[in-house]
Amino acid sequence: MNETIELLKNHRSVRAFKLGRDVNEAQVEAIIKAAMAAPNWINGQQVSVIEVRDSKKKSTLANAAGNQRWVEEAPVFLVFCIDFYRAKLAAEKNGTQFQIVEDLEALIIGSTDVGIALGSAVIAAESMGLGTVPIGGIRRNPQTFVELLDLPEYVFPVSGLVIGHPKTIPDQKPRMPLKATHQKEQYNANIQREVIDQYDQTISTYMTERTSGQDSSNWSSKIANFYDAGFDQYSKNSSPTIKNQGFHYK
Repeated sequence: MNETIELLKNHRSVRAFKLGRDVNEAQVEAIIKAAMAAPNWINGQQVSVIEVRDSKKKSTLANAAGNQRWVEEAPVFLVFCIDFYRAKLAAEKNGTQFQIVEDLEALIIGSTDVGIALGSAVIAAESMGLGTVPIGGIRRNPQTFVELLDLPEYVFPVSGLVIGHPKTIPDQKPRMPLKATHQKEQYNANIQREVIDQYDQTISTYMTERTSGQDSSNWSSKIANFYDAGFDQYSKNSSPTIKNQGFHYK
């Protein structure tokens, strides 16, 4: 395998960073350029990234994202946004109706483009020896991000990305066997429960070892509990903020 594939396969999410070690502007620019070079829908470039270094802003955003202290501790916090504001300007310039934001398709397009761009940014950062962790928690209180970052209409914050120099690098969390996630010719629903049973044991063992016996939880229990009630704050706050930003999907 080549170095790029090995880098991709070796990914870890880092949540402990060396205090006082900066990520310089040249590094951030290279990361953003890599993100923006990624594929995007119709070359619409429906992504903008807000770089946040100000300690006071990071502290506020860390709290809004669910008290995730690594947002505050790392030198750079990038906020990846769906951005149809430029598309609106393009519509005005050409005298056309701006109808895409009235359809759910806008959020699918924007979220897909953000995901591709963020993934490219992660790999670019890790290729420099930097550590990263995406922050989906920004959607717990997205209005805070809208106001603090002065986001205009048709722009919505989807995910953050913390970047810094790793203090510690955790063991890699096991993924599901490929037979569950890599389907050939058609989806095989029949094997999924068996794979989940096996994977639950794998994750339980991993968590037990990682926490010295303090946590032996498995994958399915965490997923089930989160999708039962754990996402309440996201549900309560994301949709109203999205609509306030001009996405009036039906």
